[in-house]
Amino acid sequence: MLFSTMVEQKKLSISEIAAAVNASQVKSIEISGSNLSLTMKDESEATGRKEEGEALSTTFRNYGVAPERLSEVVISVKDESGARFLWEIVVPTLLPLLVMGLIFWFLFRQARQGAAQAFTFGRSNIRLFAGGEKDQTTFAEVAGLKEAKQELFEVVDFLKNPKKFLDMGAKIPRGVLLVGAPGTGKTLLARAVAGESGVPFFSISASEFVEMFVGVGAARTRDAFATAKKAAPAILFIDEIDAVGRQRGVGMGGGNDEREQTLNQILTEMDGFERDTQLIVLAATNRPDVLDAALLRPGRFDRRVVLDMPDMNDREEILAIHLKGKPIEEGLSLRKVAIRTPGFSGADLANLANEAAILAARIGKQKVSEVDLLESVEKVMLGPERKGRIISDKERKVTAYHEAGHALVAASLENSDPVHKVSIVSRGFAGGYTLKLPNEENRLRTRSQFLSDLTMIMGGYAAEETVFSDMSTGASNDLKKAAMLARDLVARYGMSEKIGPVAYLNDEMTFLGREISDKNYSEASAAKIDEEISVVIKRAYEMAKKIVISRRKALDAISQELLKKEVLEEGEFRNLYESFKFKKLAVA
Repeated sequence: MLFSTMVEQKKLSISEIAAAVNASQVKSIEISGSNLSLTMKDESEATGRKEEGEALSTTFRNYGVAPERLSEVVISVKDESGARFLWEIVVPTLLPLLVMGLIFWFLFRQARQGAAQAFTFGRSNIRLFAGGEKDQTTFAEVAGLKEAKQELFEVVDFLKNPKKFLDMGAKIPRGVLLVGAPGTGKTLLARAVAGESGVPFFSISASEFVEMFVGVGAARTRDAFATAKKAAPAILFIDEIDAVGRQRGVGMGGGNDEREQTLNQILTEMDGFERDTQLIVLAATNRPDVLDAALLRPGRFDRRVVLDMPDMNDREEILAIHLKGKPIEEGLSLRKVAIRTPGFSGADLANLANEAAILAARIGKQKVSEVDLLESVEKVMLGPERKGRIISDKERKVTAYHEAGHALVAASLENSDPVHKVSIVSRGFAGGYTLKLPNEENRLRTRSQFLSDLTMIMGGYAAEETVFSDMSTGASNDLKKAAMLARDLVARYGMSEKIGPVAYLNDEMTFLGREISDKNYSEASAAKIDEEISVVIKRAYEMAKKIVISRRKALDAISQELLKKEVLEEGEFRNLYESFKFKKLAVA
C-alpha cells in the first residue's frame, strides 16, 4: 500500500510488450526483478512481468523482436530495495504477531495490577499531620469551649509529659469522644490537639472503613490502628464515628455484617490485650444517642467532651478570630453583632464574617463595617433581600400591619425579648420579619416567657384580622411556629395547667431500628394534649388581639412608618413606641 501509486497503470502481457517494441511505441523499459516498468513514446506508462530467471533480451528474441527495434529502447535494471522487501514480506507476517503479543501483555499487566490491589484492599486511607506544620491550629485559635479545651489539654500534657501522670499512678483515658451539634468545632478542636501535642496525629473518617465487601472495614481498622501504634505516642482521630459505631442488634434497618464487624474490630483495638501503647483515640459525632453502649464504656471512650453552642462572649471572641486579617472599620462593635446571633455555631459565625467581607467588596468598600455584619446576619438567617420583587400596594400594606402587630405585641409584654429590627423588605420566603432577640443569654425559659413568645407570634395574625377583617396566607408560618411552641409547652415541659407536670415528648433523637415512634401515651391523652394546645394558642391569640385593639393608634403609626421607610431599627422603633407611654402587660 505504501509503495503503490494512486494512478492505476496499464498492465501488458509479454507478447503485447514485444509487439509494442516491434512497432517502435516503447521509449524505455526498467527491470526490477521480474517486474517491468514501461514508458511509452506518448509518455504513458504501463507495467508487465517477464519470466523468472530468463533474460529480457532472450525473451524478446523468442518473441521475434527485431534487433534494430530493440536497440531503440532504453533498457535499465533496478536493484530490489531491502525496505520494499521488508514492507512487502516481513511486516505483513510479523505485524499480526506483534499486535497479538501486545494484547496479551496488556491483559497480563491488568491481571497483575488487580492482584496487587487485592493485597492492598484492606489498607486504610489514613492521613498523617506532623507537628510543626505552617497551617497547624492551636488552642489559642479556638475561641470559647474553655472546659472542652481543659479536658483535651490533659491529653496533650500526658503525651508531652507522661512521667508526671504515671508517677501518680494515673491512667490517661484511652478514648475521648467529642460530642456537639454540627458546626460547634469538633474537628477544629481535634486539629488544635494535633497542633498542641507535637506528636504524630493520624486522621481518618469512619465512613472510609465501610466497604461493600464484608471484612474490608475490619482490615482497614486493624491497619489504621497498627499504623498509629508504630508512631506512638500518637493520636488517632476518627471523624463521624457514628457511621460505624451505631448500636448493634437493633433488628430492622440497624446495620449489616460489614459495619458490625468494623465496630467489633474498633472495640477490640481500643481495649484488647495490649494495654501499654501510648495511643489516644479522638472521635467526633453529633449523634451520641445512636452509638453502641460497648463503645462508650470505661476503657474505650472514657471521657465525653460536650461542645455547646457558643454564648454571647464566645460569639464575640469567635467573630474577632474570623475577622482577623480582614480590614475592619474602627469602633466596630462585635458585641452588638454577638447579641444578634443567638444560636449561631462557630461555623455559622465564620460564614457570617465571610459574607460581610463579600458584601463590603461587592459595594466597593475598603473596610468591613458594622452595617455589613448586621446585614450579613439577616442574610444568613433569612436569605438575601429581594428588593426587585414586585409587590402590590395592598400586599405591602398587609405586610406592614402584620409585622407591626408582631412588634407592638412584643413591646407590650413584660417577659418578651426586645425588638431589634422590623422590616417589610422581602428576604427568602419571608415577606417581612420582626427581629426579637434577648440582650443576655438564657439557659432556662419560664412559662411566662413561652406564653409571651406565643402571644407575639399571634400578633401578626391578630393585626390582620383587626385591620382588614380578613386573614392572609402570610400568617401560615406563624401558625406552624405557634403549634410547635404550644406542643412543647404542653407535652414536653409540662407547663399546662390542665395536663399538669407530665412530659409526653422526649428530647432523644430517634432513628430507624431503635425507636420507630416517640409516642408513649394513649389516644385519650393525645386528645387531651391536642385540646390543651388549642386552648393555649387561642388564649395567646385573644391576648394579642386585645393589645392590637386597645393600642390601635400605635399599630397604625408603626405601620405608616414601615410603609415610609421599609425598615425600623431598634432605636427608631423604641422611640416611636415609647412616645405612646404604654404600660407593660403580663400574660395570663
